[in-house]
Amino acid sequence: MSLLLRGIYRLVLQDDERRQLSDVDLLIESGRVSKIGRCLAAPDDAEVLDASRHLVLPGLVNTHHHMFQVLTRCVPAGQNAPLFDWLRTHYGIWKHLTPEAVEASTLAACAELLLTGCTATSDHLYLFPRDRRGDLMAAQAAAARRSGIRFHMTRGSMSRGRSLGGLPPDEAVEAEDAILDDSERTISLYHDPSPLSALRVALAPCSPFSISEGLLRETASLARRRGVRCHTHIAETKDEEAYCLEHYGRRPLQLLEDCGWLGPDTWLAHGIHFDDDELRRLAETRTGVAHCPASNLRLSSGKAHVPEMLRLGVLVGLGVDGSASNDSSDMLGELRHCLLVHRGGGSPDAMDAQTVLDLATRGSAALLGRAEEIGCLSPGFAGDLIGIDLGRLEYAGALADPLAAVVFCGISHRVDFAAVGGRLLVRDGRFTHLDERETAARANAESARLLRAGGVDLPAGVARLASD
Repeated sequence: MSLLLRGIYRLVLQDDERRQLSDVDLLIESGRVSKIGRCLAAPDDAEVLDASRHLVLPGLVNTHHHMFQVLTRCVPAGQNAPLFDWLRTHYGIWKHLTPEAVEASTLAACAELLLTGCTATSDHLYLFPRDRRGDLMAAQAAAARRSGIRFHMTRGSMSRGRSLGGLPPDEAVEAEDAILDDSERTISLYHDPSPLSALRVALAPCSPFSISEGLLRETASLARRRGVRCHTHIAETKDEEAYCLEHYGRRPLQLLEDCGWLGPDTWLAHGIHFDDDELRRLAETRTGVAHCPASNLRLSSGKAHVPEMLRLGVLVGLGVDGSASNDSSDMLGELRHCLLVHRGGGSPDAMDAQTVLDLATRGSAALLGRAEEIGCLSPGFAGDLIGIDLGRLEYAGALADPLAAVVFCGISHRVDFAAVGGRLLVRDGRFTHLDERETAARANAESARLLRAGGVDLPAGVARLASD
């Protein structure tokens, strides 16, 4: 099937020249952008969409998330806690994770991302309870496929429980041999390296305070042998830095480098507390950083030095992070957070709308190893795009710069349409293939089960929101 956008009000290509075009058509065929011009002929099988009121952008790309955390948003005991205390609060809930919970939360997170402009995402699923039943990775893959989003799932891991000096409880960690065996299985079953593939796999140990140095080394070795990428949290808090100095005698980034992690096939989440030498080392090794401004603000973790990273040539993308530390999967909202956090306490030219879009498209695509496929709407790139009606109330008076309008403005970050590979998944602000209320109700039902298992009190009448 083909998709033809007719008479686009403003098309942002995100090509090398950062061109913006007006009153043009865009045709997607066989999953890729095939033509851009005026008065294009519509193929017989084409769906034609009037885009004469719309800003059209490449679909946004999310490089860091924990979708299972959708089910534990705003837990009272964790609302005002820094990262380590926040984690201790949530581990007691997450250790009850089931395949049903993973599937429901993944679908809800992907749906929220699609509605807010994201057409490709990664997810860092790192919690595999020791006594779990069922296959969490299979549950996530099924939900990702149903959502239609372009998906990079990671087989995460935690092996260092409290009895070994780690942060998570022993019930939430796995044996390292089992982790490596299941990582091999996950790659074999789900990783599709073909062009424009809908599902890929990366390997992602959780953090220095939940894994061993040996697992770090073995994971990097396995990933490179199987041709997949590596991902982990690093330099998120000062507590993490102190932990690494105490347990490993090194700063977090040095630990990773000693374990063979730095390189163009690795992207790291957060990277707030890198020093100047470490930033230069990231640039030299082409190691990427997933910037998560909303989560960093929510947990008072600090502010990543993104303008300095960009000046040095560090690869940087954007991520929403887990839905219990953001607490939403609002991709367009993340762009605005990125703009504001780097202006706060600094200079109004520290971050601009075009740079923010660069991070969320081409920068994020590079982190996922897809710089030649997504994040741009030039012919040959994937037909992943979003459209926003600039006639909506929140953009009134902002038409002098439509791109800046969707970064600076907005009382709702819901897009009017979104397509992945030319398939319309959102039209007129609604899903074409999912029931939004049913998706939310199912997530609420799984959330209630998980929270009760973790000892969290719920308000009376919660069942009304957990049934469609």
